[in-house]
Amino acid sequence: MLTLPAFLVAIALLIAIHEYGHYRMAVACGVKVLRFSIGFGKPLLRWQATPTSTEFVLALFPVGGFVKMLDEREGPVEPALKHMAFNTQSLRRRAAIVAAGPAANLLLAVLLYALVNWMGVLLPEAILSPPPAASLAAKAGLVGGERVLRMGATGAELTQVESFEDVRWALTRGAMDGEDVSLVVAGSSNTERELQLPLSTLESSQVDAELFRSIGIAMPLTRPTMGELQADGAAALAGLREGDEVQSVDGQPIIDGQQLRSVIRNSASQGQAKTQRWKVLRGDQLLELSVTPKTVLDGGQTIGRIGGFVGSRPAMVTVSYGPLDGLWRGVTQTWDISVLTLKMMGKMLVGQASIKNISGPLTIADYAGKSAGMGVIQYLTFLALVSVSLGVLNLLPLPVLDGGHLMYYLWEGATGKPVSERWMERLQQGGIALLILMMSIALFNDLSRLLG
Repeated sequence: MLTLPAFLVAIALLIAIHEYGHYRMAVACGVKVLRFSIGFGKPLLRWQATPTSTEFVLALFPVGGFVKMLDEREGPVEPALKHMAFNTQSLRRRAAIVAAGPAANLLLAVLLYALVNWMGVLLPEAILSPPPAASLAAKAGLVGGERVLRMGATGAELTQVESFEDVRWALTRGAMDGEDVSLVVAGSSNTERELQLPLSTLESSQVDAELFRSIGIAMPLTRPTMGELQADGAAALAGLREGDEVQSVDGQPIIDGQQLRSVIRNSASQGQAKTQRWKVLRGDQLLELSVTPKTVLDGGQTIGRIGGFVGSRPAMVTVSYGPLDGLWRGVTQTWDISVLTLKMMGKMLVGQASIKNISGPLTIADYAGKSAGMGVIQYLTFLALVSVSLGVLNLLPLPVLDGGHLMYYLWEGATGKPVSERWMERLQQGGIALLILMMSIALFNDLSRLLG
């Protein structure tokens, strides 16, 4: 229900901010703006203070926008207004007007992240679940239940970890940069120890769940309790009840919900599920039950299922910052995500990352609806992330984007003469073709995610 409204609000707002950046800079540089439009197609609303002032328009399709300025290349200009035409401005002013759109999106992201930091967000605590046996985390000595205190690139100063999101971000950045990551953890005895994860040995072609599973840190610790059970499921038939906390399975201690789910799935690794001995805590009573998971096919693989929800919500912590700290963190978050986006694009360009990382409008709409349904904080965070992406994307040196126009001005500044009309036309055609290709890949990825 929320997907379409949340998507349209997000797109309209981010485009409006982008075009407003162009508009305000143009006005500040003395350029006459003829029309400020949000959307394309038939105008739904118009407003104009005077017959000679800027016309503001809300059009039928709010999936784009534009700022139309007075320009001799697009029509005749009265001699008295020639000094207000875009094409007569200095190179510095023209570049500032073009760059102001992406800059407005990046500034919006800073403010949105700062707002989230000031309001405070509820996040999972940085307590680790047991890692898979062959993962980097297991080889480094992590067993699960440790709390991450500090983390960062090996050899650099480690930063304080506030939540599990900080852990995921540090791992993502380390994997993308090909850098080893060090972390200081504390176990049940509160004794601190420092470990190193050799992320430089991993292939980071795609930052997804598989990458985090290879590292061995995919999810925060959750209590291995039983949730809602199906009446005819293996769990209910074995005598399990909602609220039971699993202590061990076949003598193996269980401390985490994800660990228990893996044990259940792997019970059918030989093609037929085997009966397991479960020790569960029900109130103050310790019980031993025999559970035989049912076998099902999942993606061509036979796995075990018990017909019930396994695991509880992880321990949560509210993370908030003061006025200056929150604003500075907004700046660093925007910068870090911008750099990560550019690095991922660079890796895709040279074939070191999968083009499956490209997302399109369907994925954005899906995330918009989900984030809006989760609350204001999550929706603001989503808006900030998309605003960063929009700002960075528009700075790419493609002729049809703001970054392409900035490349023209760079050429003009270096050679003393503008790009010729003939070359401009060729570059525009190439840029449009490349943009259509990127949009087609993004749409294909969207459909692949949604359908399979």
